[in-house]
Amino acid sequence: MLEIKDIHTYYGESYILQGVSLELQKGELVTLLGRNGAGKTTTIKTIMGFLIPRPGAIHFKGREITGLRPHQIARMGMGFVPEDRRIFSSLTVLENLNLPVVGGGSDGWSLDKIFEHFSILEERIRHKGSELSGGEQQMLAIARILRSGAELLLLDEPTEGLAPFLIRTIEGIMKEIKKSGMTVLLVEQNIHFATEVADRHYILYGGKIAYHETNQEFKGNEEVKRKFLGI
Repeated sequence: MLEIKDIHTYYGESYILQGVSLELQKGELVTLLGRNGAGKTTTIKTIMGFLIPRPGAIHFKGREITGLRPHQIARMGMGFVPEDRRIFSSLTVLENLNLPVVGGGSDGWSLDKIFEHFSILEERIRHKGSELSGGEQQMLAIARILRSGAELLLLDEPTEGLAPFLIRTIEGIMKEIKKSGMTVLLVEQNIHFATEVADRHYILYGGKIAYHETNQEFKGNEEVKRKFLGI
């Protein structure tokens, strides 16, 4: 579904990603872990076309997308939920969910299915985005991507700043997304949350992939957690 080969990404003259390679198979939920400043968000933005690697190559569904613009990548079936959510704050919940589909290779979730798993959004259906709490905005951002029919979902820190009960809600939604066959690359700081939902983990350290293993292996490797994540 996604293959990244030896990408090197800069912010101006700052050398952030120094030869990152990773891959996702269809239907997997894979996390990208690392300390602040390791390059996690830069990786997501490079995949989505906001930053161009030099050099390096990115393939999505077997097609090279390196250098394509974000809207072109989105139309191929890739959905992105950034850390700051980017919902339309002047529109209601229902209006956000009924925006035209940008792209995707399959039918998105119906409103009934969205409200089955995001009951709080149904309760807030007439509220504007600006009237929602941070957690509600996060759920709306995820729900909007699920409506689009995207085949690959990129999530940047979906649990950051959320109350524990909201984190549990998003955990349940992530498990449902996996059941639906969608592929997910998840940037996350909450290790407990990551190990509850992921199949595999990559750890970024100093702009490079320092560790890659299955969820089961990672859960029991306290040395790796201390060395690369400081926990």
